[in-house]
Amino acid sequence: MALPIMDNSQRYGAISRLLHWGMALLFAWQFTSATAHWLFPDTPFEEFFWGTHYPVGVLLLTLVVLRAIWALANASRRPPSVSVMAKLGHLALYGLMMVIPTIALIRQYGSGRSLEVFGFTLMSGFEGEEITWMTDLGGLLHGELGWTLLALIVGHIVMAILHRKLTHHDVLTRMAR
Repeated sequence: MALPIMDNSQRYGAISRLLHWGMALLFAWQFTSATAHWLFPDTPFEEFFWGTHYPVGVLLLTLVVLRAIWALANASRRPPSVSVMAKLGHLALYGLMMVIPTIALIRQYGSGRSLEVFGFTLMSGFEGEEITWMTDLGGLLHGELGWTLLALIVGHIVMAILHRKLTHHDVLTRMAR
Protein backbone atom coordinates (compact mmCIF):
# COMPACT_ATOMS: atom_id res chain seq x y z
CA MET A 1 0.00 0.00 0.00
CA ALA A 2 1.40 3.38 -0.99
CA LEU A 3 1.81 6.01 1.69
CA PRO A 4 -0.58 8.90 1.09
CA ILE A 5 1.03 12.25 0.28
CA MET A 6 -1.23 14.28 2.56
CA ASP A 7 -1.45 13.94 6.34
CA ASN A 8 -4.57 12.43 7.92
CA SER A 9 -5.93 12.13 11.44
CA GLN A 10 -4.11 8.82 12.02
CA ARG A 11 -0.67 9.46 10.56
CA TYR A 12 1.57 11.85 8.71
CA GLY A 13 1.79 11.64 4.94
CA ALA A 14 4.82 11.03 2.75
CA ILE A 15 5.87 14.67 2.43
CA SER A 16 5.66 15.34 6.19
CA ARG A 17 7.69 12.20 6.85
CA LEU A 18 10.28 13.03 4.21
CA LEU A 19 10.72 16.52 5.65
CA HIS A 20 10.85 15.20 9.25
CA TRP A 21 13.36 12.39 8.73
CA GLY A 22 15.42 14.25 6.13
CA MET A 23 15.78 17.19 8.48
CA ALA A 24 16.60 14.80 11.34
CA LEU A 25 19.55 13.49 9.31
CA LEU A 26 20.66 17.00 8.38
CA PHE A 27 20.46 18.10 12.03
CA ALA A 28 22.57 15.10 13.06
CA TRP A 29 25.14 16.23 10.48
CA GLN A 30 24.89 19.85 11.64
CA PHE A 31 25.41 18.99 15.31
CA THR A 32 28.32 16.74 14.33
CA SER A 33 29.92 19.69 12.53
CA ALA A 34 29.39 21.99 15.54
CA THR A 35 30.78 19.37 17.92
CA ALA A 36 33.80 18.80 15.67
CA HIS A 37 34.41 22.56 15.55
CA TRP A 38 34.23 22.76 19.33
CA LEU A 39 36.11 19.60 20.35
CA PHE A 40 38.53 19.00 17.47
CA PRO A 41 39.65 22.40 16.14
CA ASP A 42 42.20 22.47 13.33
CA THR A 43 41.90 18.77 12.53
CA PRO A 44 40.92 17.11 9.26
CA PHE A 45 37.76 15.84 11.00
CA GLU A 46 36.76 19.38 11.93
CA GLU A 47 37.71 20.79 8.52
CA PHE A 48 35.58 18.21 6.73
CA PHE A 49 32.46 18.76 8.83
CA TRP A 50 32.82 22.49 9.52
CA GLY A 51 33.14 23.18 5.80
CA THR A 52 29.54 22.02 5.44
CA HIS A 53 28.07 23.95 8.40
CA TYR A 54 26.97 27.05 6.47
CA PRO A 55 25.39 25.31 3.46
CA VAL A 56 23.61 22.74 5.63
CA GLY A 57 22.34 25.56 7.86
CA VAL A 58 20.89 27.41 4.87
CA LEU A 59 19.36 24.17 3.58
CA LEU A 60 17.79 23.51 6.99
CA LEU A 61 16.34 27.02 7.15
CA THR A 62 14.84 26.56 3.70
CA LEU A 63 13.40 23.17 4.65
CA VAL A 64 11.93 24.38 7.94
CA VAL A 65 10.12 27.20 6.12
CA LEU A 66 8.75 24.67 3.60
CA ARG A 67 7.88 22.33 6.46
CA ALA A 68 6.00 25.06 8.33
CA ILE A 69 4.04 25.94 5.18
CA TRP A 70 3.26 22.25 4.64
CA ALA A 71 2.19 21.86 8.28
CA LEU A 72 -0.16 24.84 7.99
CA ALA A 73 -1.61 23.48 4.75
CA ASN A 74 -2.28 20.15 6.49
CA ALA A 75 -3.30 21.55 9.89
CA SER A 76 -6.90 20.36 9.71
CA ARG A 77 -5.88 16.86 8.61
CA ARG A 78 -2.92 16.15 10.92
CA PRO A 79 -3.01 13.76 13.87
CA PRO A 80 -4.05 15.65 17.00
CA SER A 81 -1.43 16.71 19.52
CA VAL A 82 -1.39 14.47 22.59
CA SER A 83 -1.13 17.41 25.02
CA VAL A 84 -0.63 21.13 25.37
CA MET A 85 2.99 20.45 26.36
CA ALA A 86 3.57 18.48 23.15
CA LYS A 87 2.12 21.34 21.12
CA LEU A 88 4.31 23.88 22.94
CA GLY A 89 7.36 21.66 22.47
CA HIS A 90 6.77 21.47 18.74
CA LEU A 91 6.29 25.24 18.54
CA ALA A 92 9.60 25.71 20.41
CA LEU A 93 11.34 23.34 17.99
CA TYR A 94 9.98 25.17 14.93
CA GLY A 95 10.82 28.55 16.46
CA LEU A 96 14.42 27.63 17.20
CA MET A 97 14.83 25.95 13.81
CA MET A 98 13.95 29.31 12.23
CA VAL A 99 15.64 31.70 14.65
CA ILE A 100 19.06 30.01 14.90
CA PRO A 101 20.00 30.12 11.20
CA THR A 102 18.43 33.58 10.87
CA ILE A 103 20.75 34.84 13.62
CA ALA A 104 23.67 33.21 11.80
CA LEU A 105 22.71 35.02 8.58
CA ILE A 106 22.49 38.33 10.47
CA ARG A 107 25.96 37.71 11.93
CA GLN A 108 27.32 36.78 8.50
CA TYR A 109 25.94 39.94 6.93
CA GLY A 110 27.27 42.09 9.77
CA SER A 111 30.75 40.62 9.35
CA GLY A 112 30.95 41.99 5.81
CA ARG A 113 32.02 38.61 4.46
CA SER A 114 30.30 37.11 1.47
CA LEU A 115 28.26 33.94 1.76
CA GLU A 116 28.15 31.43 -1.05
CA VAL A 117 26.07 28.30 -0.67
CA PHE A 118 25.79 25.53 -3.27
CA GLY A 119 27.35 27.81 -5.89
CA PHE A 120 24.97 30.71 -5.26
CA THR A 121 26.00 34.00 -3.69
CA LEU A 122 23.50 34.76 -0.94
CA MET A 123 25.44 37.76 0.37
CA SER A 124 28.09 39.58 -1.58
CA GLY A 125 29.79 41.10 1.44
CA PHE A 126 30.96 44.67 1.82
CA GLU A 127 34.06 46.74 2.45
CA GLY A 128 34.55 48.62 5.67
CA GLU A 129 33.89 47.99 9.30
CA GLU A 130 31.66 45.20 10.48
CA ILE A 131 28.28 45.97 11.98
CA THR A 132 28.99 45.19 15.61
CA TRP A 133 25.47 44.64 16.89
CA MET A 134 24.92 42.01 14.19
CA THR A 135 28.11 40.10 14.86
CA ASP A 136 27.60 40.39 18.63
CA LEU A 137 24.06 39.01 18.33
CA GLY A 138 25.33 35.97 16.47
CA GLY A 139 28.26 35.49 18.81
CA LEU A 140 25.99 35.69 21.83
CA LEU A 141 23.04 33.59 20.70
CA HIS A 142 23.72 31.34 17.70
CA GLY A 143 25.71 28.62 19.46
CA GLU A 144 23.81 28.75 22.74
CA LEU A 145 20.44 28.49 21.04
CA GLY A 146 21.84 25.71 18.86
CA TRP A 147 22.71 23.62 21.93
CA THR A 148 19.28 24.46 23.35
CA LEU A 149 17.74 23.11 20.15
CA LEU A 150 19.78 19.92 20.53
CA ALA A 151 18.44 19.52 24.09
CA LEU A 152 14.88 19.99 22.81
CA ILE A 153 15.46 17.45 20.04
CA VAL A 154 16.73 14.92 22.57
CA GLY A 155 13.66 15.68 24.72
CA HIS A 156 11.45 15.23 21.65
CA ILE A 157 12.93 11.78 21.03
CA VAL A 158 12.70 10.77 24.69
CA MET A 159 9.07 11.88 24.94
CA ALA A 160 8.11 9.93 21.79
CA ILE A 161 9.62 6.81 23.36
CA LEU A 162 8.05 7.47 26.76
CA HIS A 163 4.62 8.03 25.22
CA ARG A 164 4.90 4.66 23.55
CA LYS A 165 6.12 2.83 26.66
CA LEU A 166 4.15 4.54 29.43
CA THR A 167 0.94 5.96 28.01
CA HIS A 168 0.42 3.62 25.07
CA HIS A 169 0.00 6.65 22.79
CA ASP A 170 2.14 5.33 19.98
CA VAL A 171 2.97 8.74 18.57
CA LEU A 172 6.17 7.43 16.96
CA THR A 173 4.32 5.20 14.49
CA ARG A 174 2.39 8.24 13.22
CA MET A 175 5.71 9.51 11.82
CA ALA A 176 7.59 6.23 11.39
CA ARG A 177 5.29 3.81 9.53
